[in-house]
Amino acid sequence: MSETRTDAGRTDRRLPRAGWLAADPVARLLAILSQEGDEARVIGGAVRNALMNLPPGDTDIATTAEPPEVVRRVQAAGFKAVPTGIDHGTVTVVADGHPFEVTTLRVDVETFGRKAAVRFGRDWKADAERRDFTMNALSADAEGVVYDYVGGLADIESHRVRFIGDPARRIAEDYLRILRFFRFHAAYGHGAPDPAGVHACIAARAGLDQLSRERVRMELIKLLIAPGAAAALTVMTEAGLLVSLLGGVPLVMDFARMGEIETALGLPPDPMRRLAALNVIVVEDAERLAQRLRLSNTEHERLASMAQRWRGITPADDDAARALLYRLGPDGFRDRVMLAWARSGAPAGAGNWRDLAALPQRWTAPSFPLKAADFLQRGVSKGPALGEVLRAAEEVWIASGFSIDEAAIEGIAAKARNGWPP
Repeated sequence: MSETRTDAGRTDRRLPRAGWLAADPVARLLAILSQEGDEARVIGGAVRNALMNLPPGDTDIATTAEPPEVVRRVQAAGFKAVPTGIDHGTVTVVADGHPFEVTTLRVDVETFGRKAAVRFGRDWKADAERRDFTMNALSADAEGVVYDYVGGLADIESHRVRFIGDPARRIAEDYLRILRFFRFHAAYGHGAPDPAGVHACIAARAGLDQLSRERVRMELIKLLIAPGAAAALTVMTEAGLLVSLLGGVPLVMDFARMGEIETALGLPPDPMRRLAALNVIVVEDAERLAQRLRLSNTEHERLASMAQRWRGITPADDDAARALLYRLGPDGFRDRVMLAWARSGAPAGAGNWRDLAALPQRWTAPSFPLKAADFLQRGVSKGPALGEVLRAAEEVWIASGFSIDEAAIEGIAAKARNGWPP
């Protein structure tokens, strides 16, 4: 990856396959913001991803135009301007139905963890130097020419995630950067993470306690599904970072096996399934994670379901597997089986576990054929006992292999008539 630097940070690199940069609405928005002596460039993740031959993802734009001028110009062009972070220079521009974060160049005057006092500027180098990692500080103009002020091109070539300047200072500006360092390494890095970055993260780990649970959850979820998550989590565990975040001992080997199992089954990475493998043994663990990470009710319930009786699952018991599939449904069944598989130590290529996980594709659970009317006709009275009779009958039906045993049903009805419970 050759590079010729000028004093302005301009390089001889151009974004590869950057047709998206020349197409509307990106090209039109850049043109609108590059008028009257101002300049606008695409910055951050879209540039990084393009240079790494990845989909550009969200397209963020930096400009020398100040927020009121940004709003005026884009509205005059018929775009919608939403002042999502206007005090810090950010306007979300909705162009042709696509949102773009447009941020005026800034210089931090004073930082307070996540909150920073800023002033607007026109210095691209100063703006780049206030960002987190070198590979995230690259910008590109409308022609696709890349500007690098901090060594980001070399780090992209080496697949190295590195803080800009002093890592300790970058982290003190926002302690979430500890998690972002490991998340970006898991997503884009090769080999061991940057030693200076790891050291700074360990030294500043107490700052994680200042972060909101919502922000921690957001970064951790992204980390869990990154390609190199297992290796990054191993380093975090050894550094003492992960235990304090989760409040429990991380099981990184189980986590790694879960990823291998997902791949073997052709399933995409699933953050809740991976979180369960990493840190859920019993139902109380699901409750702890729900509190620490501010999980949604659905996420909490899913973790709690996986935690229940996973130890008893085995590929050798087909009847029990069918009963479990009936009770949990296909998604819940697959989750719990995969957790048991990851904990079993069996390899991801184990055919018996693969067959068990694929049971929902081979067999559809029937519907319980009996209704309240069936027992009312047998002389069972209405009331609370009727529900208990139905539940008992369902258990008999499941145990019989999902067939109706008339004698058993009649026996349950007779006992109910004589006084419940039977």
